[in-house]
Amino acid sequence: MSALGGFFGWLRDIYEAVTTVAQGMWVTLRTWLVTYDPDRRTFVERYVYPELPVPVAPRYRGFHRYDLTTCIACDQCAKACPVDCIYIGKERVPGAKGFRVTTFTIDYTKCMFCALCVEPCPVDCIFMGATHDLSCYSRDGCIVDFSRLPTEIAWGRATLNPAAVAQSKTILEPVHGGPNQ
Repeated sequence: MSALGGFFGWLRDIYEAVTTVAQGMWVTLRTWLVTYDPDRRTFVERYVYPELPVPVAPRYRGFHRYDLTTCIACDQCAKACPVDCIYIGKERVPGAKGFRVTTFTIDYTKCMFCALCVEPCPVDCIFMGATHDLSCYSRDGCIVDFSRLPTEIAWGRATLNPAAVAQSKTILEPVHGGPNQ
C-alpha cells in the first residue's frame, strides 16, 4: 500500500509542477497579448545609434560637463561626493591669490550620478550632461581627466566619447624628461 501511495504522491507532484508552469505561462501570454503593438519597432529602427544621439529627458543625469576656465579649485564638489570619485589637482598661482587646476578627474567606475557635486559649486563650473554612453574595455577607460580633454568635449558641446578619452590619456612628453636626462 505504501508503494502505491508513493506512486500517487509522485503523480500529484508532477501534476502540481505542470499546472504551476502552465499558470505562469498563461500570465505571460495574457500580458503579451494585452501589450502587443504591431507598429512597435526595434531600438535600432527608431534611433540611428551611435551616429545620432538617443534623445534623453531634460533632467537626465549623464556624464558630467566641466568648465575648466571658471573653476577656482575650491574642492567643494570633491567634498560633497559621497563615493569620493572626484580628484582635483591644483597648484598655487605665483604672484596672485587662488589656485590653478592641473587635473580634474572623475572615476566613473565609482560615480553613481547623484548630482550632489553640482549644487555646492560656487562658480557653476560642473553640470550633469546628457551623454549616456562611455563604453570601454578596461577600467582605465572609465577614468576621465577633464583638464586633458579638448574644451568642446569637456564642456559638453561635443559628445564625451571613448576615443577622445583614450586620446587624452596619451602622454606627449615624459614627465621627468626621460631616463638619460
